[in-house]
Amino acid sequence: MDKPNVQSNGNPAPAASTPAPRARPPRADGAGTRQAILQAARRRLCESGYARLNVRDIARDAGVNHALIGYHFGGKQQLVLAVLDDANQTLLQRQARMYHDTASATQKWHQACAFYEQDLDSGFVRLLMELMGASFNDKALRAEFVPRMLSWHKLVEAAVTDVVRTAGLKLPVPAHVIAAWIGWFWIGMEASMTLDIAEDQGHQREALAAVNTLLELADAGARRSKGRARGGRS
Repeated sequence: MDKPNVQSNGNPAPAASTPAPRARPPRADGAGTRQAILQAARRRLCESGYARLNVRDIARDAGVNHALIGYHFGGKQQLVLAVLDDANQTLLQRQARMYHDTASATQKWHQACAFYEQDLDSGFVRLLMELMGASFNDKALRAEFVPRMLSWHKLVEAAVTDVVRTAGLKLPVPAHVIAAWIGWFWIGMEASMTLDIAEDQGHQREALAAVNTLLELADAGARRSKGRARGGRS
């Protein structure tokens, strides 16, 4: 069969238009939506800082309507605290397991330093420092942030108290003072490294290694004391 003769008007046929990329559809599942928002907020907080945090940017990154941030978290401040809690609870449990282990103080310090490197890489240290900085001028945020930060100090204090008791150490200072030395030492360490102060100026990792050396001496002294005590009873 012959094809019908189609008359051309001399103009080329218009090119097919390329469809615009579609935005990621909003998530419908509540738990999945909440987790997607938390992850997007953490990335934005670590990359851009608290001052530049914008809920619309977070919603776009998470693939949700920005109104869902208000629905799940109530607002920006509650969202960043939820981000902190999401990480804090997991890491506090991790630290508690380490402190309850039967390893020596030196081994625990070595593990704590390894955990610290992980927390630097994951952005948790940056997250903590961002919220601390924002808390200086935001009383409402500070009231929520400080108890969360002090939960780390309470954990360290319990661990130091246990070490002193278990080793039978007679020290001229109480365990909570030693815990304060350790806790605020770490805060300063985290702040200096978040500020990108170089090792040759801040000597941060050299200081961590020096604490390890001191603990090795303390562990050796504790072992000698136990040896003498056993020898005196025989």
